[in-house]
Amino acid sequence: MLELNDGYEMLLAAARSWGAEVTSPWFYLQFGVMLTGAGVAFAIGAAIRARTDLTALAMGWPGPLRMLTRILISSASTAAFAVLMTIARIVMSHSTWPSRSYLLAVAAKLALAWLVIRLVTSVIRNEFMVRLVAISAWLVAALSILGQLGATIALLDSVGIELGDLRLTPLLLIKLGVLLAVALWLSNLASNFLEGRINQAHDLTPSIQVLLVKLVRLLLMVFAIALVMGAVGINLSALAVFSGAVGVGIGFGLQKIVANFISGVILLADKSVKPGDLVTIGDSSGRISAMNTRYISVAAGDGREFLIPNEDLITQKVVNWTYTDKDTLVKVSFGANYDADPRLVCKLAIEVAAASPRASLAKPPNCLLAEFTEAGMKFALTFWIDSPDGMDAVKSDVMLGLWDAFKREGIRVPYPVRELRIRGGALPVENAVIEMPG
Repeated sequence: MLELNDGYEMLLAAARSWGAEVTSPWFYLQFGVMLTGAGVAFAIGAAIRARTDLTALAMGWPGPLRMLTRILISSASTAAFAVLMTIARIVMSHSTWPSRSYLLAVAAKLALAWLVIRLVTSVIRNEFMVRLVAISAWLVAALSILGQLGATIALLDSVGIELGDLRLTPLLLIKLGVLLAVALWLSNLASNFLEGRINQAHDLTPSIQVLLVKLVRLLLMVFAIALVMGAVGINLSALAVFSGAVGVGIGFGLQKIVANFISGVILLADKSVKPGDLVTIGDSSGRISAMNTRYISVAAGDGREFLIPNEDLITQKVVNWTYTDKDTLVKVSFGANYDADPRLVCKLAIEVAAASPRASLAKPPNCLLAEFTEAGMKFALTFWIDSPDGMDAVKSDVMLGLWDAFKREGIRVPYPVRELRIRGGALPVENAVIEMPG
């Protein structure tokens, strides 16, 4: 391994070499040719993209071929620059010493390397992964083209921190970061594939499907991390020195996250709630649209979504309107004055409820005289509908039907009546009745 002084000497030698190159007039000639070639390549790429109708050109072609054509057209400027620099390199090599066209050769190789990397990374759908892989691969290719790859690797591996039997160096951290990103991306692809297979298994309940998907994702992620650790030469037992303190810190800092994760697993296992259920949790009501590792998403139906931690569903009271079945009892309270026949009132209420399109035929409506009050009689109408969706709208329609039926039969809805007796005064009043609309 290189020491710090060796790394400094290497950088100094490289700086002297580039300094000698910059002072040469051939450097500025090559630089001018590169600028001219870049302008011409940009114009060629713009002309190709403007005159090429990719939709009409690739119609009927296989998917991979269409994607390859799209990448080539979008990278036409890079390809043109690589060709122009190669031609300029050949011309200058035959006209003068080959060393005087070194910069053109480097430019052509770098452009060609970027073009190849762009074609290879086109199969990746994640934009972040495309950029990470493309930039990392191009930097490695550039160092290799410049002949500095080995020296750079040695320099990055020359300094480090000793942690027991583990030696952390910049090179190790770079390897770990790149390999970890690639491994997690691959594990995500595998998880998505397995998730599609699990969701297609119709013999599994939605709760079991979600539970299996979460377990598969967790296991693949742990496997990817362990595989990368072993690939870069990190012995997990070497980190045991810090496991106690780090474990305590993580335990205090992430206890809520861990509690929500465990609660989510419990909810998926006991099937008390599942995607599609209509629930009421505290002041939040809606239908469960998704069950995630930390929370569930409850769609309120008015554009809002409540993100409720899984732990709240374990520790708080939860009303699941569709736990056993979707049939829902609707209760309508109303009143009538004492001039009405209560039997006729109940008959009209039952007919109105039975006429509702959502009313269940298997469970007929029922109407009860609930109470004699100061203002009139109170009734309780109950009927079943097939699901709790739109329950308020059904209740409103039935109450409007009751109003129409009462108007037709001459039944009045009661309102408070107050009797006032006034004794004495300038105008003696024996009896005054004031009706106050409620």
